[in-house]
Amino acid sequence: MSGKQTPKLTDPTGRAHALSGAVSTIGRAVENDIVVSSKRVSREHACVRRQGWRVILEDLGSANGTFLNGERILEPAQLRDGDHIKIGDVLFVFHDPDVTYQDTVLPELELDAPAGIARVNRQLVELSPKEFELLVFLHSRRGLVCSKDAIGTAVWPEYQDGVYDYQIENLVRRLRTKLEPDAAKPQLLLTVRGRGYKLIQSA
Repeated sequence: MSGKQTPKLTDPTGRAHALSGAVSTIGRAVENDIVVSSKRVSREHACVRRQGWRVILEDLGSANGTFLNGERILEPAQLRDGDHIKIGDVLFVFHDPDVTYQDTVLPELELDAPAGIARVNRQLVELSPKEFELLVFLHSRRGLVCSKDAIGTAVWPEYQDGVYDYQIENLVRRLRTKLEPDAAKPQLLLTVRGRGYKLIQSA
């Protein structure tokens, strides 16, 4: 533990609030570790708990809610470096100095096919209908190589005469720009030369 650095929240003024204790409370009351003087913030609004190397954000029954990356949290959520936390009308950014020591190399992909929602590193990704259909198909077969023929049949069932390769390649390219930090160096959606494409699912 000697080399471990303390995670922190940075407020809009650039001030860093170290999360050095086991629990750091956030709210309007002066007794909190991080005091936010806003009428939209409850007296005891939220807290951040440290559990080993994990850092957990929890709403404490606040009136206006606690938001993580634009979405209200309804249960405790694990924080990751760069997350945006909104308490009332104040936006904090979470920083984890030890993020490089954790084995989260791949972008984290989440897919809720019935709801039509895709997230990368917990940020919502806007996809066209065809991009989403391609992602659903590849996700259902993640870790397996999917041929262009199989992709064409799954994504363009309305085309009885088949789909051109360039249509599939263009769709894959567009999906990569939405999913990958660097589309030129894909980590999730890989090309398997001569065989097709494969989606790698992060743990």
